[in-house]
Parts: sequence; structure tokens; C-alpha cells
Amino acid sequence: MPYARCFSRYTGAVLACAVAVHQPAHAQVIERELGDFSLKLGTTPSRSMAQGLVTPGNGDSAFHGGLDLTHDSGFYFGQWSPSAGLSPDTNLEVDSYMGFKKPFDKTLGYELGVIRYSYPNTDQIDSHELYAGFRIFDSRIGTAVSTDAGRQDSTLFLDLGGLPYLGLDVRMQYGNHQLDSPTFIDGGGAISAYNDWSFNISRPWLGMDMNLMYSGSSLTGADCSAYSGHNSQCESAVTLKVVRSFF
Repeated sequence: MPYARCFSRYTGAVLACAVAVHQPAHAQVIERELGDFSLKLGTTPSRSMAQGLVTPGNGDSAFHGGLDLTHDSGFYFGQWSPSAGLSPDTNLEVDSYMGFKKPFDKTLGYELGVIRYSYPNTDQIDSHELYAGFRIFDSRIGTAVSTDAGRQDSTLFLDLGGLPYLGLDVRMQYGNHQLDSPTFIDGGGAISAYNDWSFNISRPWLGMDMNLMYSGSSLTGADCSAYSGHNSQCESAVTLKVVRSFF
């Protein structure tokens, strides 16, 4: 059973937030070989899209899972549901994806594909995301472009992998968000585009997973009412999360 604890301090324009997270015990993945295919069933996403760029959702529901089927040629497809919508405050979400992942050799590889996000029990329009990524040794770089009602989003992602000797995993993400119709702000002004970014460092320590993240966006103050990007906070935030598995 993993237990996560965050520590916080408010300092000027920088928000360091604290969140206590208690996750369900034993996220599991079952693997089977079916001829030329490899099948995975699990309660955690079995694949990181575009070499870690896109992960299919982070639902709040305790009921989630999916499957992934991969051919020896590198072609794959699957579905992931981050939320089964069984509790009153959640909705069913089904993310279907297909793509192709292939190494050139031990130092270089690529991946490309598409994801469809659908919400069967709501009026929310389905959205699609195209992604592509490259692997160079242990480092990965990727990009994604998504279409949604009234907006377009593009993302650049860099994962440097585990840095030698330090044992640190370093990830960076930069996103651009374009709105088809400007969002008008109270007191005047309109927002039609904005950017956001994040920088994450993680490493295992004494049986715990330590994660330190800095995130921010080009919006501040009242302009944040128009924000709906990748980060949980619009303005600059520093988050420390500690996770330990007891089982």
C-alpha cells in the first residue's frame, strides 16, 4: 500500500503545496503471450505513450484499469479507463489508443500513434491526440498535438532518464494552448493563448520515492481564471511528494 505525503510553504508568488494521498493497495499487471502478441491487463497504465510523453489519464476513482496488446512488429493498441464512473462524483472515461514503436538499434528508437479520449456518460465531445517520440540511449524526447472543442494544445516533453552517479530521473514539459474564442477576464482583457511548463526530479531513497516538481504558466493573477493546462496550479508552484509502499 503506497502512502504519499507532501510538504508545503507559501512564499510570495511561489506556491509550495501539500497534498496527502492514500492510494489503493497492489496495482497489478498480468502479462500473457498470445502467439506473436503480448497482452497486458492491469490496474495501472501498462504503456507510456510517446516514450513517456502521454499517459492515458489520472482518474480519481478507485476503479480503473485497462489492456494493451503489442505485436512483435512493434504495432500496438489498447484501452485504458482512469475512471469507471462508479462513484457519484466521477464519470466513465475510456481512452483508446494505437501506435507503432520500433528501435533502430540499442541506442535509438521511435514511436508514434494516436489516442482518443471518450466520455460515454456525458455530453463532453471526444478529443484526439497525435503523438511521436524518439529515444536516444536512455533519454527520450517527444511531442503531442491534441484537438478538443474550442482549443488546440501542443506539448514538448524531455526525459533525461536516470542521471549517472546521482540516481536522479529528470523530466521537463512545455505546453502551448490556443483557444478558438478568447476568454474574457473580469476587469478587462482577453486570453486567447498561453503556455505552461514543468520540471520534475525524482529518485528512490531509503525505500521511498522522492519527487520534486516546479511548475508554472504565462498567466498570473486574474488571468488564471482562463487556465486549463497540464498543471494543477496556474501560477508558479513547487511540490514535494514522498511515496512509500508498505506492501
